[in-house]
Amino acid sequence: MKRGGQATISFGMVFSIIMIIIFISFAFYAIQKFLDLQNSAQVGKFGSDFQADIDKMWKSSQGSQKYEYILPAKIKYACFGDFGSEKKGANQNLYDSLRQAFYGSENFFFYPVGSAQGLNSKIVKNIDLAKITENENPFCIENKNGKLSVTIKKGFGEALVTTGR
Repeated sequence: MKRGGQATISFGMVFSIIMIIIFISFAFYAIQKFLDLQNSAQVGKFGSDFQADIDKMWKSSQGSQKYEYILPAKIKYACFGDFGSEKKGANQNLYDSLRQAFYGSENFFFYPVGSAQGLNSKIVKNIDLAKITENENPFCIENKNGKLSVTIKKGFGEALVTTGR
């Protein structure tokens, strides 16, 4: 009769393999959380920088300046929306989706909803929302490769700031 060999692995070896798998899994989890934290920081920095640039233009008598902001690549659009008026223009298909992030006074939204690490919408002060959404509601600016280019402008004698692509 032929006898087959028996492979034996010690308990210590099995325990070591299990621990290596656990450590590698934890490392991937930790790296993912750090990347999420970086995306949250980018969105937060964008919010404060964008409002500061609008306030700077609002305090001036007139001007037009193009700014570039860094956002996570999974955000496809940054949109101004006026949910007190009707949807119109090229981005009207986003209207109903963005309305999910509207809680009563927000005027700035990230699309797709949920892509901005929990900050789906915010209030941007000192802007002329009616003029921004005059032809397109919502008025969306595309985030290309993690960079959002926005022109912030104010005409002589105007009280509020407008934005454009």
